[in-house]
Amino acid sequence: MILRPTYIDRISSYIDTPFVKILSGVRRCGKSTILNMIADKLRERGVSEEQILIYKLDSLQYESIKTDKRFYNEVKKKLAKDNRTYLFLDEVQEIKDWEKAVNSFMTDFDVDIYVTGSNSRLLSSEISTYLTGRYISFPVYPLSFQEYLTFRENRSVKGETRQEFARYLRFGGFPAVHLREYSPEEAYTIVKDIYNSTIYTDIVKRHQIRKIDQFERIVRFSFDNIGRTFSAAAIAKYLKSERRSIDNETVMNYLDQLERAFIVHRCLRYDLRGKEILKTLEKFYVCDPAMKYSVLGYTADSVAAMLENIVYLELLRRGYEVFIGQLPDGEIDFVATKLDRKLYIQISQQILSDNTKQREYRRLKDVSDYYQKYVLRTDDFADGIQDGIRTMHIADFLLSDQY
Repeated sequence: MILRPTYIDRISSYIDTPFVKILSGVRRCGKSTILNMIADKLRERGVSEEQILIYKLDSLQYESIKTDKRFYNEVKKKLAKDNRTYLFLDEVQEIKDWEKAVNSFMTDFDVDIYVTGSNSRLLSSEISTYLTGRYISFPVYPLSFQEYLTFRENRSVKGETRQEFARYLRFGGFPAVHLREYSPEEAYTIVKDIYNSTIYTDIVKRHQIRKIDQFERIVRFSFDNIGRTFSAAAIAKYLKSERRSIDNETVMNYLDQLERAFIVHRCLRYDLRGKEILKTLEKFYVCDPAMKYSVLGYTADSVAAMLENIVYLELLRRGYEVFIGQLPDGEIDFVATKLDRKLYIQISQQILSDNTKQREYRRLKDVSDYYQKYVLRTDDFADGIQDGIRTMHIADFLLSDQY
Protein backbone atom coordinates (compact mmCIF):
# COMPACT_ATOMS: atom_id res chain seq x y z
CA MET A 1 0.00 0.00 0.00
CA ILE A 2 1.56 3.28 -1.16
CA LEU A 3 0.90 6.23 1.14
CA ARG A 4 -0.84 9.39 -0.05
CA PRO A 5 0.46 11.78 2.61
CA THR A 6 -1.35 14.88 1.32
CA TYR A 7 -4.70 13.35 2.21
CA ILE A 8 -3.50 11.51 5.31
CA ASP A 9 -1.99 14.65 6.85
CA ARG A 10 -5.04 16.75 6.05
CA ILE A 11 -7.53 14.24 7.49
CA SER A 12 -5.35 13.31 10.49
CA SER A 13 -5.65 16.88 11.74
CA TYR A 14 -9.31 16.13 12.48
CA ILE A 15 -8.92 12.77 14.24
CA ASP A 16 -10.90 12.82 17.52
CA THR A 17 -12.71 16.03 16.61
CA PRO A 18 -16.55 16.20 16.67
CA PHE A 19 -16.90 16.22 12.89
CA VAL A 20 -17.86 13.54 10.40
CA LYS A 21 -14.99 13.28 7.93
CA ILE A 22 -16.44 12.86 4.40
CA LEU A 23 -14.18 11.68 1.56
CA SER A 24 -15.87 12.06 -1.82
CA GLY A 25 -14.69 11.40 -5.35
CA VAL A 26 -15.04 9.27 -8.46
CA ARG A 27 -15.04 5.50 -8.04
CA ARG A 28 -11.64 3.82 -7.68
CA CYS A 29 -9.72 7.05 -7.08
CA GLY A 30 -8.32 5.70 -3.81
CA LYS A 31 -10.87 6.68 -1.14
CA SER A 32 -11.07 3.18 0.40
CA THR A 33 -7.28 2.91 0.57
CA ILE A 34 -7.09 6.28 2.31
CA LEU A 35 -9.63 5.03 4.87
CA ASN A 36 -7.40 2.02 5.53
CA MET A 37 -4.40 4.32 5.92
CA ILE A 38 -6.26 6.38 8.53
CA ALA A 39 -7.19 3.16 10.37
CA ASP A 40 -3.51 2.14 10.32
CA LYS A 41 -2.54 5.52 11.76
CA LEU A 42 -4.98 4.94 14.61
CA ARG A 43 -3.44 1.51 15.28
CA GLU A 44 -0.01 3.19 15.42
CA ARG A 45 -1.42 5.50 18.08
CA GLY A 46 -2.44 2.49 20.18
CA VAL A 47 -6.13 2.25 19.26
CA SER A 48 -7.27 -1.37 19.70
CA GLU A 49 -8.89 -3.46 16.97
CA GLU A 50 -12.22 -3.66 18.80
CA GLN A 51 -12.41 0.14 18.64
CA ILE A 52 -12.13 0.16 14.82
CA LEU A 53 -15.20 -0.81 12.77
CA ILE A 54 -14.93 -0.85 8.97
CA TYR A 55 -17.98 -1.35 6.72
CA LYS A 56 -17.51 -1.72 2.95
CA LEU A 57 -21.11 -0.99 2.11
CA ASP A 58 -21.03 -1.82 -1.60
CA SER A 59 -20.53 -5.47 -0.59
CA LEU A 60 -23.41 -7.96 -0.73
CA GLN A 61 -22.54 -8.75 2.87
CA TYR A 62 -24.56 -5.70 3.92
CA GLU A 63 -27.45 -6.03 1.47
CA SER A 64 -29.94 -6.72 4.28
CA ILE A 65 -29.17 -3.60 6.34
CA LYS A 66 -29.33 -0.86 3.70
CA THR A 67 -31.78 1.40 5.51
CA ASP A 68 -30.86 3.88 8.21
CA LYS A 69 -32.68 2.05 11.04
CA ARG A 70 -31.36 -1.41 10.20
CA PHE A 71 -27.87 -0.07 9.78
CA TYR A 72 -28.06 1.86 13.05
CA ASN A 73 -29.16 -1.25 14.94
CA GLU A 74 -26.45 -3.38 13.32
CA VAL A 75 -23.63 -0.97 14.19
CA LYS A 76 -24.92 -0.25 17.68
CA LYS A 77 -24.38 -3.90 18.67
CA LYS A 78 -20.69 -3.74 17.71
CA LEU A 79 -19.61 -0.44 19.25
CA ALA A 80 -16.85 -0.58 21.88
CA LYS A 81 -18.35 -0.66 25.37
CA ASP A 82 -16.04 1.61 27.36
CA ASN A 83 -13.95 3.39 24.71
CA ARG A 84 -14.42 5.55 21.67
CA THR A 85 -15.27 3.67 18.49
CA TYR A 86 -13.72 4.72 15.18
CA LEU A 87 -16.33 4.06 12.52
CA PHE A 88 -15.30 3.77 8.85
CA LEU A 89 -18.18 3.68 6.34
CA ASP A 90 -17.02 3.00 2.79
CA GLU A 91 -19.45 3.94 -0.04
CA VAL A 92 -21.97 5.16 2.49
CA GLN A 93 -24.47 6.28 -0.17
CA GLU A 94 -25.48 2.61 -0.43
CA ILE A 95 -27.41 3.06 2.85
CA LYS A 96 -30.78 4.74 2.32
CA ASP A 97 -31.01 7.88 4.50
CA TRP A 98 -27.50 7.20 5.83
CA GLU A 99 -27.15 10.73 7.15
CA LYS A 100 -29.90 10.06 9.70
CA ALA A 101 -28.00 7.04 11.02
CA VAL A 102 -24.71 8.95 11.15
CA ASN A 103 -26.36 11.83 12.98
CA SER A 104 -27.75 9.36 15.54
CA PHE A 105 -24.33 7.75 16.04
CA MET A 106 -22.88 11.20 16.72
CA THR A 107 -25.65 12.03 19.18
CA ASP A 108 -25.98 8.72 21.01
CA PHE A 109 -22.45 7.30 21.24
CA ASP A 110 -18.77 8.13 21.65
CA VAL A 111 -17.69 7.75 18.02
CA ASP A 112 -15.31 9.27 15.50
CA ILE A 113 -16.74 8.78 12.00
CA TYR A 114 -15.13 8.63 8.54
CA VAL A 115 -17.19 8.05 5.41
CA THR A 116 -16.55 7.80 1.68
CA GLY A 117 -18.89 8.10 -1.26
CA SER A 118 -18.90 8.26 -5.04
CA ASN A 119 -21.82 10.63 -5.46
CA SER A 120 -21.99 14.31 -4.57
CA ARG A 121 -25.28 13.71 -2.76
CA LEU A 122 -22.75 13.45 0.07
CA LEU A 123 -22.66 17.23 -0.04
CA SER A 124 -26.36 17.80 -0.61
CA SER A 125 -29.03 19.61 1.34
CA GLU A 126 -29.93 16.40 3.19
CA ILE A 127 -26.55 16.43 4.88
CA SER A 128 -26.90 20.11 5.70
CA THR A 129 -30.21 19.29 7.40
CA TYR A 130 -28.93 16.45 9.59
CA LEU A 131 -25.24 17.28 10.00
CA THR A 132 -25.19 21.07 10.00
CA GLY A 133 -21.79 22.25 11.23
CA ARG A 134 -20.79 18.68 12.05
CA TYR A 135 -18.95 17.49 8.97
CA ILE A 136 -15.84 18.33 6.97
CA SER A 137 -15.50 17.41 3.31
CA PHE A 138 -12.29 16.12 1.72
CA PRO A 139 -12.48 15.81 -2.08
CA VAL A 140 -10.33 12.92 -3.32
CA TYR A 141 -8.97 12.78 -6.87
CA PRO A 142 -7.03 10.23 -8.91
CA LEU A 143 -3.25 10.41 -8.46
CA SER A 144 -1.54 13.75 -8.94
CA PHE A 145 1.61 13.78 -11.05
CA GLN A 146 3.68 13.77 -7.85
CA GLU A 147 1.76 10.79 -6.48
CA TYR A 148 2.06 9.03 -9.84
CA LEU A 149 5.86 9.43 -9.68
CA THR A 150 5.83 7.94 -6.18
CA PHE A 151 3.97 4.90 -7.50
CA ARG A 152 6.52 4.55 -10.30
CA GLU A 153 9.46 4.93 -7.90
CA ASN A 154 7.98 2.28 -5.64
CA ARG A 155 8.09 -0.18 -8.54
CA SER A 156 11.57 1.02 -9.63
CA VAL A 157 10.35 1.94 -13.11
CA LYS A 158 10.49 5.73 -12.90
CA GLY A 159 12.16 7.41 -15.86
CA GLU A 160 13.10 10.99 -16.68
CA THR A 161 10.50 13.52 -15.54
CA ARG A 162 9.47 14.72 -19.01
CA GLN A 163 9.03 11.15 -20.23
CA GLU A 164 7.02 10.28 -17.16
CA PHE A 165 4.83 13.33 -17.72
CA ALA A 166 4.05 12.16 -21.26
CA ARG A 167 3.10 8.76 -19.86
CA TYR A 168 0.97 10.31 -17.09
CA LEU A 169 -0.80 12.40 -19.71
CA ARG A 170 -1.81 9.24 -21.53
CA PHE A 171 -2.39 6.77 -18.67
CA GLY A 172 -3.89 9.16 -16.11
CA GLY A 173 -3.96 8.73 -12.35
CA PHE A 174 -6.29 5.91 -11.38
CA PRO A 175 -4.17 3.92 -8.87
CA ALA A 176 -5.21 0.54 -10.31
CA VAL A 177 -3.56 1.44 -13.62
CA HIS A 178 -0.14 1.85 -11.97
CA LEU A 179 0.07 -1.29 -9.85
CA ARG A 180 2.05 -2.97 -12.64
CA GLU A 181 3.26 -2.14 -16.15
CA TYR A 182 0.18 -2.20 -18.37
CA SER A 183 -0.08 -1.54 -22.08
CA PRO A 184 -2.39 1.34 -23.12
CA GLU A 185 -5.03 -1.19 -24.18
CA GLU A 186 -4.87 -2.96 -20.82
CA ALA A 187 -4.94 0.31 -18.87
CA TYR A 188 -7.96 1.61 -20.79
CA THR A 189 -9.77 -1.69 -20.21
CA ILE A 190 -9.38 -1.14 -16.46
CA VAL A 191 -10.59 2.45 -16.67
CA LYS A 192 -13.47 1.57 -19.01
CA ASP A 193 -14.69 -0.81 -16.31
CA ILE A 194 -14.61 2.06 -13.81
CA TYR A 195 -16.51 4.19 -16.32
CA ASN A 196 -19.15 1.52 -16.93
CA SER A 197 -19.73 0.79 -13.25
CA THR A 198 -20.11 4.51 -12.53
CA ILE A 199 -22.34 5.27 -15.50
CA TYR A 200 -24.65 2.31 -15.11
CA THR A 201 -24.71 1.94 -11.32
CA ASP A 202 -24.47 5.52 -10.08
CA ILE A 203 -26.37 7.25 -12.89
CA VAL A 204 -28.45 5.08 -15.24
CA LYS A 205 -29.79 2.68 -12.59
CA ARG A 206 -30.13 5.21 -9.79
CA HIS A 207 -31.90 7.81 -11.94
CA GLN A 208 -33.80 5.26 -14.05
CA ILE A 209 -32.56 6.64 -17.35
CA ARG A 210 -34.40 4.87 -20.15
CA LYS A 211 -32.76 6.45 -23.20
CA ILE A 212 -29.31 5.07 -22.50
CA ASP A 213 -27.99 5.58 -26.03
CA GLN A 214 -29.00 9.25 -25.88
CA PHE A 215 -27.28 9.66 -22.51
CA GLU A 216 -24.09 8.01 -23.77
CA ARG A 217 -23.99 10.37 -26.74
CA ILE A 218 -24.06 13.31 -24.35
CA VAL A 219 -21.19 11.76 -22.38
CA ARG A 220 -19.18 11.32 -25.56
CA PHE A 221 -19.94 14.89 -26.69
CA SER A 222 -18.77 16.22 -23.30
CA PHE A 223 -15.56 14.19 -23.43
CA ASP A 224 -14.89 15.24 -27.01
CA ASN A 225 -15.28 18.92 -26.09
CA ILE A 226 -13.11 19.02 -22.97
CA GLY A 227 -11.77 22.53 -22.48
CA ARG A 228 -14.25 24.13 -24.89
CA THR A 229 -17.17 26.30 -23.89
CA PHE A 230 -20.54 24.83 -24.80
CA SER A 231 -24.13 24.94 -23.65
CA ALA A 232 -27.02 22.54 -23.26
CA ALA A 233 -28.50 24.13 -26.37
CA ALA A 234 -25.35 23.26 -28.35
CA ILE A 235 -25.63 19.61 -27.31
CA ALA A 236 -29.34 19.52 -28.13
CA LYS A 237 -28.58 20.99 -31.55
CA TYR A 238 -25.85 18.41 -32.13
CA LEU A 239 -28.20 15.54 -31.26
CA LYS A 240 -30.91 17.02 -33.45
CA SER A 241 -28.45 16.95 -36.37
CA GLU A 242 -28.23 13.22 -35.70
CA ARG A 243 -32.05 13.02 -35.72
CA ARG A 244 -32.26 12.52 -31.97
CA SER A 245 -34.59 15.00 -30.34
CA ILE A 246 -33.89 16.16 -26.77
CA ASP A 247 -34.77 19.29 -24.81
CA ASN A 248 -32.28 21.56 -23.08
CA GLU A 249 -33.53 20.71 -19.58
CA THR A 250 -32.88 16.99 -20.10
CA VAL A 251 -29.37 17.76 -21.33
CA MET A 252 -28.71 19.84 -18.23
CA ASN A 253 -30.03 17.05 -16.00
CA TYR A 254 -27.67 14.56 -17.66
CA LEU A 255 -24.69 16.90 -17.24
CA ASP A 256 -25.64 17.44 -13.59
CA GLN A 257 -25.73 13.69 -13.03
CA LEU A 258 -22.28 13.28 -14.62
CA GLU A 259 -21.02 16.00 -12.31
CA ARG A 260 -22.60 14.44 -9.22
CA ALA A 261 -20.87 11.14 -10.02
CA PHE A 262 -17.56 13.06 -10.32
CA ILE A 263 -17.12 11.95 -13.95
CA VAL A 264 -16.82 15.59 -15.04
CA HIS A 265 -16.14 18.88 -13.28
CA ARG A 266 -17.85 22.11 -14.31
CA CYS A 267 -15.73 25.27 -14.64
CA LEU A 268 -17.61 28.58 -14.75
CA ARG A 269 -16.48 31.77 -16.46
CA TYR A 270 -15.56 34.86 -14.47
CA ASP A 271 -15.76 38.36 -15.96
CA LEU A 272 -12.47 39.97 -14.91
CA ARG A 273 -13.75 43.45 -15.74
CA GLY A 274 -17.25 43.22 -14.25
CA LYS A 275 -16.07 41.04 -11.32
CA GLU A 276 -18.96 38.60 -11.64
CA ILE A 277 -19.50 34.91 -12.39
CA LEU A 278 -21.06 34.30 -15.79
CA LYS A 279 -23.79 31.65 -15.92
CA THR A 280 -23.49 30.67 -19.59
CA LEU A 281 -21.00 28.75 -21.74
CA GLU A 282 -19.11 26.99 -18.99
CA LYS A 283 -16.44 24.37 -19.64
CA PHE A 284 -16.30 20.79 -18.47
CA TYR A 285 -13.22 18.78 -17.56
CA VAL A 286 -13.01 15.02 -17.15
CA CYS A 287 -12.00 13.41 -13.83
CA ASP A 288 -8.94 11.73 -15.37
CA PRO A 289 -7.28 11.65 -18.83
CA ALA A 290 -7.62 7.87 -19.08
CA MET A 291 -11.39 8.15 -18.56
CA LYS A 292 -11.72 10.09 -21.81
CA TYR A 293 -9.28 7.88 -23.71
CA SER A 294 -10.98 4.69 -22.52
CA VAL A 295 -14.21 5.90 -24.16
CA LEU A 296 -13.01 7.83 -27.21
CA GLY A 297 -9.53 6.42 -27.75
CA TYR A 298 -6.23 8.28 -27.62
CA THR A 299 -5.30 10.73 -30.39
CA ALA A 300 -2.34 13.09 -30.56
CA ASP A 301 -4.57 16.08 -31.34
CA SER A 302 -6.35 15.66 -27.99
CA VAL A 303 -3.20 16.42 -25.99
CA ALA A 304 -3.58 20.22 -25.90
CA ALA A 305 -7.00 20.02 -24.23
CA MET A 306 -5.78 17.33 -21.83
CA LEU A 307 -2.87 19.52 -20.68
CA GLU A 308 -5.45 22.09 -19.65
CA ASN A 309 -7.48 19.34 -17.96
CA ILE A 310 -4.48 18.14 -15.91
CA VAL A 311 -3.64 21.63 -14.66
CA TYR A 312 -7.29 22.21 -13.75
CA LEU A 313 -7.39 19.02 -11.65
CA GLU A 314 -4.13 19.93 -9.91
CA LEU A 315 -5.54 23.30 -8.89
CA LEU A 316 -8.61 21.57 -7.44
CA ARG A 317 -6.37 19.14 -5.53
CA ARG A 318 -4.61 22.08 -3.93
CA GLY A 319 -7.87 23.60 -2.78
CA TYR A 320 -8.26 26.37 -5.33
CA GLU A 321 -11.59 27.55 -6.70
CA VAL A 322 -11.05 27.71 -10.45
CA PHE A 323 -12.71 29.86 -13.12
CA ILE A 324 -12.16 30.73 -16.77
CA GLY A 325 -11.09 34.38 -16.89
CA GLN A 326 -13.20 36.37 -19.35
CA LEU A 327 -11.67 39.49 -20.91
CA PRO A 328 -13.24 41.74 -23.57
CA ASP A 329 -10.99 40.28 -26.29
CA GLY A 330 -10.57 36.71 -25.13
CA GLU A 331 -9.99 34.38 -22.20
CA ILE A 332 -7.38 33.55 -19.63
CA ASP A 333 -7.43 29.78 -19.26
CA PHE A 334 -7.67 29.76 -15.48
CA VAL A 335 -8.15 32.20 -12.64
CA ALA A 336 -7.60 30.24 -9.41
CA THR A 337 -8.34 31.66 -5.96
CA LYS A 338 -7.72 30.36 -2.42
CA LEU A 339 -8.05 32.59 0.63
CA ASP A 340 -5.75 35.54 -0.14
CA ARG A 341 -4.04 33.86 -3.11
CA LYS A 342 -4.83 34.23 -6.78
CA LEU A 343 -3.20 32.71 -9.86
CA TYR A 344 -3.63 33.59 -13.52
CA ILE A 345 -2.65 30.77 -15.88
CA GLN A 346 -2.31 30.41 -19.64
CA ILE A 347 -1.58 26.95 -21.05
CA SER A 348 -0.04 26.19 -24.41
CA GLN A 349 1.27 22.91 -25.76
CA GLN A 350 3.73 24.84 -27.88
CA ILE A 351 4.25 28.39 -29.14
CA LEU A 352 5.44 28.41 -32.73
CA SER A 353 5.06 32.04 -33.76
CA ASP A 354 5.49 35.54 -32.37
CA ASN A 355 1.78 36.20 -32.90
CA THR A 356 0.84 33.24 -30.71
CA LYS A 357 3.36 34.29 -28.07
CA GLN A 358 2.07 37.84 -28.02
CA ARG A 359 -1.53 36.63 -27.69
CA GLU A 360 -0.79 34.27 -24.78
CA TYR A 361 1.28 36.80 -22.84
CA ARG A 362 -0.77 39.88 -23.70
CA ARG A 363 -3.88 38.56 -21.98
CA LEU A 364 -1.96 38.18 -18.73
CA LYS A 365 -0.45 41.64 -19.14
CA ASP A 366 -3.98 43.01 -19.51
CA VAL A 367 -4.66 42.03 -15.89
CA SER A 368 -3.55 44.96 -13.79
CA ASP A 369 -3.15 43.38 -10.35
CA TYR A 370 0.05 41.87 -8.93
CA TYR A 371 -0.95 38.27 -8.27
CA GLN A 372 1.11 35.42 -9.73
CA LYS A 373 0.86 34.92 -13.48
CA TYR A 374 2.01 31.84 -15.41
CA VAL A 375 2.39 30.65 -18.97
CA LEU A 376 2.70 26.86 -18.89
CA ARG A 377 4.15 25.02 -21.89
CA THR A 378 5.56 21.64 -22.96
CA ASP A 379 7.90 22.73 -25.78
CA ASP A 380 11.46 24.14 -25.56
CA PHE A 381 11.68 27.64 -24.10
CA ALA A 382 13.71 29.80 -21.76
CA ASP A 383 12.37 29.37 -18.22
CA GLY A 384 12.13 32.58 -16.28
CA ILE A 385 10.09 35.64 -15.33
CA GLN A 386 9.43 38.58 -17.66
CA ASP A 387 7.00 41.45 -17.08
CA GLY A 388 5.81 39.66 -13.96
CA ILE A 389 4.87 36.50 -15.91
CA ARG A 390 6.63 33.25 -15.18
CA THR A 391 7.09 30.69 -17.96
CA MET A 392 7.28 27.06 -16.78
CA HIS A 393 7.04 23.56 -18.15
CA ILE A 394 3.71 22.06 -17.09
CA ALA A 395 5.46 19.11 -15.40
CA ASP A 396 7.52 21.52 -13.26
CA PHE A 397 4.40 23.46 -12.34
CA LEU A 398 2.62 20.28 -11.22
CA LEU A 399 5.59 19.40 -8.98
CA SER A 400 6.14 22.90 -7.60
CA ASP A 401 5.33 23.80 -4.00
CA GLN A 402 5.40 27.54 -4.70
CA TYR A 403 1.67 28.08 -5.16
